[in-house]
Amino acid sequence: MERKSVWEIWDEKTKEKVFEFCENYKDFISFNKTERKLISSFVKIAEENGFKEIGKIEKISKGDKIYKVNKGKQSIFCVIGEKSLLKGGKFIVSHIDCPRIDLKASPIYEDEKICLLKTYYYGGIKKYQWLSIPLALYGVIILKNGKKVEIEIGDKPNDPVFTITDLLPHLAKDQMKKTIEEGFPGENLNIIAGSIPLKKGKEGKVKQNILKILKQSYGIEEDDFISSEIQVVPQGQAKDLGLDRSMILGYGQDDRVCAYTSFMAFLEIKKVEKSCFCILVDQEEIGSRGSTSAQSSFFQSFIEEILEKAGENPLKINSVFENSKAISADVDSLLDPNYKEVHDPKNAARLGYGVILTRTTGGRGKGGSTEPTAEYIGYIRNVFDKNNVIWQPGEIGKVEQGGGGTVATYLARLNIDTIDCGTGILSMHAPFEIASKGDIYSTYLGYSAFYKSEIG
Repeated sequence: MERKSVWEIWDEKTKEKVFEFCENYKDFISFNKTERKLISSFVKIAEENGFKEIGKIEKISKGDKIYKVNKGKQSIFCVIGEKSLLKGGKFIVSHIDCPRIDLKASPIYEDEKICLLKTYYYGGIKKYQWLSIPLALYGVIILKNGKKVEIEIGDKPNDPVFTITDLLPHLAKDQMKKTIEEGFPGENLNIIAGSIPLKKGKEGKVKQNILKILKQSYGIEEDDFISSEIQVVPQGQAKDLGLDRSMILGYGQDDRVCAYTSFMAFLEIKKVEKSCFCILVDQEEIGSRGSTSAQSSFFQSFIEEILEKAGENPLKINSVFENSKAISADVDSLLDPNYKEVHDPKNAARLGYGVILTRTTGGRGKGGSTEPTAEYIGYIRNVFDKNNVIWQPGEIGKVEQGGGGTVATYLARLNIDTIDCGTGILSMHAPFEIASKGDIYSTYLGYSAFYKSEIG
């Protein structure tokens, strides 16, 4: 089937809506570069729209707007439907963590009169992409007395920035002979933090000066980094890309583009037959194993709490799942003209051709894939087509080229019909990723249609 670009289909009035929607999106991802900041912003918006924390509600009734936050890095928002939750609900789940660099528990050291910060990389990155670019620090530090200190350095107009050095090409003869993996070892991703020594002191006077600045500015001691979450992210705001401004270049679009579009679609819900949920999870990029991930019991506990407060039997939670429908809202790859060899052109999604339905994830012949039934794919197609949502099928790449996974598997384990559906991305997992404004808006329209549709 021959498909058309969204720009060939939409009229000028729709294009204006697309660009207006994406202006707000750019601002949102530029300001919310960590999970904690994003959750905090979503909660603020939700409360302004009448949502209440479930712990403050004794009895749940039809039409109630509720939410719950888990440890500041995971949240669930819900609009209670007309029908009993035992008849099923509609879930859209996206992850809000992104590939990045994190500081180690004891990060500060001095070498050759330069103070540096030791790091881990988080998620699948190409390490060389993070060298010689301006970086910002975000996060929290818990002091010995229990006080929480928030760190945000790099994105304000007068802030200093940070960087990781690269080897000059004049001396890179040996490095050039190595593989990319060997040439850029993770232990070398050390961030420059300062170079001025204290005038008085013993060894490590540059490090001591940096510790002095941290103490004066934030009340932080060196040992306090043990109880910290400090993320190193690309500095700068998301920007329009291209002379036609049809794309966005920005950090963290995998998967905050799906988080933002699903939440914006969710906020429009007024009255629905089945309860609708917008779920935001952490730690997908490192295997979803933590307490704020899709595998934690937080999701099931929230459903049980709703059932109990709605006067239903929490022991019948499996009925909720069996009768529910879900979208695993995650990005997919696009056919890149610079790297066409890794794609099957007949099955690859294209930039600007709409939201992507991904039937098969995983890799190496569907290994690790969560595949929806033909009936459920047909259901989603029907919903999108009836609501004039521009969509396209997609896949991560050629059969034996590689692969990837999403949170879909954790929904499928609960016997919930689930499909991967989201925005296409170029330069995925790079410090700055590319998305089409048309695809972003199509994703929003697709999620909105899923929430509001009463088909099936």
